[in-house]
Amino acid sequence: MTLGRTWSVGLVGVRGAMVEVEVDISNGLPGVTLVGLPDAVVRQSVDRVRSAVVNAGAEFPNRRITIGLSPASMPKQGSGFDLALAAAVLAAADTVPGSSVDRLVLLGELGLDGSVRSIRGVLPAALAAARAGHRQVVVPRVNADEAALVDGIEVLPAATVREVIEHLTGRARLPVHTRGAVPPQPPGPDLRDVVGQASGRRAVEVAAAGGHHLFLSGPPGAGKTMLAERLPGLLPSLDREAALEVTAIHSIAGTLPGGAPLVSRPPFEAPHHSASMAALIGGGSGQIRPGALCRAHRGVLFLDEAPEFPRAVLDTLRQPLERGSVTISRAAGTVAFPCRAQLVLAANPCPCASAAGDTACTCSPLERRRYRSRLSGPLLDRIDLRIDLPPVPRAEWLHGLAEPESTEDVARRVQIARAAAQERFAGTGLAVNSQVPGRLLRERWPVPRASLRLAERALERGALSARGFDRVLRVAWTLADLAGRTSPGADEVAEALGMRLQRVAA
Repeated sequence: MTLGRTWSVGLVGVRGAMVEVEVDISNGLPGVTLVGLPDAVVRQSVDRVRSAVVNAGAEFPNRRITIGLSPASMPKQGSGFDLALAAAVLAAADTVPGSSVDRLVLLGELGLDGSVRSIRGVLPAALAAARAGHRQVVVPRVNADEAALVDGIEVLPAATVREVIEHLTGRARLPVHTRGAVPPQPPGPDLRDVVGQASGRRAVEVAAAGGHHLFLSGPPGAGKTMLAERLPGLLPSLDREAALEVTAIHSIAGTLPGGAPLVSRPPFEAPHHSASMAALIGGGSGQIRPGALCRAHRGVLFLDEAPEFPRAVLDTLRQPLERGSVTISRAAGTVAFPCRAQLVLAANPCPCASAAGDTACTCSPLERRRYRSRLSGPLLDRIDLRIDLPPVPRAEWLHGLAEPESTEDVARRVQIARAAAQERFAGTGLAVNSQVPGRLLRERWPVPRASLRLAERALERGALSARGFDRVLRVAWTLADLAGRTSPGADEVAEALGMRLQRVAA
């Protein structure tokens, strides 16, 4: 036989695309020709495959070899095609039966010693194989648990090329991997650790209940970071569909936690303020990979010291925050990543950030104005909750007057409020109040005009934009859900308006 054929998977964004690997061996000068838009890593796979096959005890054909990756119009990137290339070459050389690899999907990078090494994106690749009707997939042993998250497909873990050859020839079959129980994830930080800051705790609870974006401003030590880090603990655990979606993103990014391949809790991303636009949104010169915003999908993106981020980088968040997805276009193609995350910004009142407050501030009015202007108006207009955190009083810090509520207690109220919202949204495809389109909110669930007087007055005098008015309504509905009310009243609208119009970073 001079023609071998098998299957692998390429990645396009967060989805896998089946790639047919064909190898033709013919007479002529010895050499290998690789076609099908391979990148530099795929082109170098020829040398890795040759050394791996030889060191595994098999013979690499010293003839003219043509390798085709189909569909030829799709760019092929990464080292995950190595194992499939090796199997197709061996099938074309009659070292293994061609029928044994004809419908098999093979994923993995090869070491020169013949070992099969881990790769990124195994979960979306296995999902693509299952959708295409394949029933078996060979993966690196360390990626077996991740691939086994997909139902309806047999996962065959391999540690070396020799094991794969013996499986294909029938001498020693690879065992079907059975995924063990997912170990429980350690508990996150507790809201009980936050001393005082009743307004901040209330804002975090409202943000969790309605999926709202949050901006915390205050002096150093006020608890901005502590509150943001405890927000994911208030969010409900991810259902299986959402968990697979989030896990696929982290698999492609190479950030899956060890020992727990399924991300079942809302993720938390906190990039440093020196992060580039590609690091925050996604991109790259070769394979387009998700950034921090995408990795925070269905979780929390926390930008501490927000004014220290370049303004151009922060402004790239505006469109993704509205759409819940980010589209990245490069010369090689266009990729879309989901990014429905909650944004939490934190900032000091001024550049000097004196813990003693405004009385000890050494910044000039111009410096303070420049500092505030790093957060653009259009970005802040998309933030539902803007909270000023005062310094923690000595009495609360040294002599706590009451035991603060724990994350578990607050999360229970958040769950009840979310359940009330989901009952109201039945049949609409919506999950939380922050996702409701403004027009649908006003037409289907109108708030009595008498309750909107304060918000309408703020709109008339320019303190609220039209977008801000709708966001105040969404927060008011969240407050009503937390209070167990069927509709927001004047008190909920007033509280929602106060949370938006507080003096921030003044």
